[in-house]
Amino acid sequence: MDFSIKSFDTKNPAGALKTGCLVLGTFEDGKLSDAAQQVDRKGELSAAVKSGDISGKPGSTLLLRGNGGPAERILLVGLGKQDTVSEKNFTSAMQAVARVLASLGGGDAVIALPFEQVRERDLFWAIRTSVLAVREHAYRFDAMKSKKEPATQGVKKIAFAVSVPSAAPAKAALVEGVAMANGMDLTRDLGNLPPNVCTPTYLAQTAKKLAREYGMGIEVLDRKQMQALKMGSFLSVTHGTVEPPKFIVLKHDGGKAKEAPVVLVGKGITFDSGGISLKPGGSMDEMKYDMCGAASVLGTMRAIGELELKLNVICVIPSTENMPSGSATKPGDVVTSMSGQTIEILNTDAEGRLILCDALTYAERFKPAAVVDIATLTGACITALGHHNSGLFTRHDDAHDALANELLAAGRASGDTAWRLPIEDSYQEQLKSNFADMANIGGPAAGSITAACFLERYTRKYTWAHLDIAGTAWKSGAAKGATGRPVPLLTTFLIQRAQVQSLTGKGKKAA
Repeated sequence: MDFSIKSFDTKNPAGALKTGCLVLGTFEDGKLSDAAQQVDRKGELSAAVKSGDISGKPGSTLLLRGNGGPAERILLVGLGKQDTVSEKNFTSAMQAVARVLASLGGGDAVIALPFEQVRERDLFWAIRTSVLAVREHAYRFDAMKSKKEPATQGVKKIAFAVSVPSAAPAKAALVEGVAMANGMDLTRDLGNLPPNVCTPTYLAQTAKKLAREYGMGIEVLDRKQMQALKMGSFLSVTHGTVEPPKFIVLKHDGGKAKEAPVVLVGKGITFDSGGISLKPGGSMDEMKYDMCGAASVLGTMRAIGELELKLNVICVIPSTENMPSGSATKPGDVVTSMSGQTIEILNTDAEGRLILCDALTYAERFKPAAVVDIATLTGACITALGHHNSGLFTRHDDAHDALANELLAAGRASGDTAWRLPIEDSYQEQLKSNFADMANIGGPAAGSITAACFLERYTRKYTWAHLDIAGTAWKSGAAKGATGRPVPLLTTFLIQRAQVQSLTGKGKKAA
């Protein structure tokens, strides 16, 4: 898919652009957008609206052959009420446009929608959102099929028509949107691959490929190196699998040499059977998605590598399968983490926190400005928040409140939203063990919170946040597949950090 920006003014209006399809907006009150009014020379568009051929409701569409102008076709799309074009309505409209353009025979299209009329949003947001909507609809995963799905004819070149003064920010939004979409596609691909292909070794190879393409530093630790580091908690999860575990460290050195990095830690369980605490068989195939934290971190690294982001970012991925066998860790076993803290494993299906805690301890060596871990950690988070918001957890103090606000703002800016849940000492009580420093589960009550409380015990030397993406990383049912979230949130968070850092001239220090 090829995207571009075309600018127009009063002498060269959007309607004068030659194209296979010109996309214009209409509203529920029967009015046409400004660009549509300019094109409506003979009144055909107004007549179509008045006749009821298109309602103007968000996402409604009407395709017309050209009205004598340079456009071969005109696609009208509904935007809802004119005075309140909401974020949701605009996104619905762009998704509808993407569906129609995918089925057209024309080679190119110009989208001339009122990008600057979306309530509480700007043109930059609208262009980036449009790119993501088109790319999401265009995404296909048929890598494992012997007979590939026939390629849709569709429009391959899309230009966004904006006024001359808006051309520069529109181009910047386009670059950011394409990079973000590329990162999301990588995340989707990794999540959708079967677990016999996307193994810890495959994730390590993907990280190495990113390092080559974008000039990043790469280090992959094997079992012996993890043993030397005394990662007893992580290694306990690896005991039941024949697939070798990998500990992946990928570095994007975009900032100044002495600036403290942001560290992203992604859970990389490439298949989670539950171990000895075996999961039910139904839908167990979806446990290939238990590495979506790792996939989203790699997708984010691709996006910032493509953008050449001026920020130091380190990606840390502990990766293994969680399998049952004669050598697998058993409920009741006690293991010692890299931090020296001991853990009584009451349930081997609570393995994500066991690999993350050693990765979080490892992150201390980077003296980070902030650490964010991303994990499909708990079904309890789905019960709490459903599939709309990722769960966000941090400690409650000034430094952590500031980090939480950054992440929440990035989620709102990108449409990839999160919701903050509490971490309080009262929940820590549920992790008490008679035989170790802590248990790895705290019972069914507040399961996502006690999981975050477990991780919090390993992060007290820096500013930290945890994103539980169990409800947002993939979809089930007929639309089953990885979503690419939270790449937009993470990428936006890092972009905003880089912007602040460039203004202040220095990185934030660890708390």
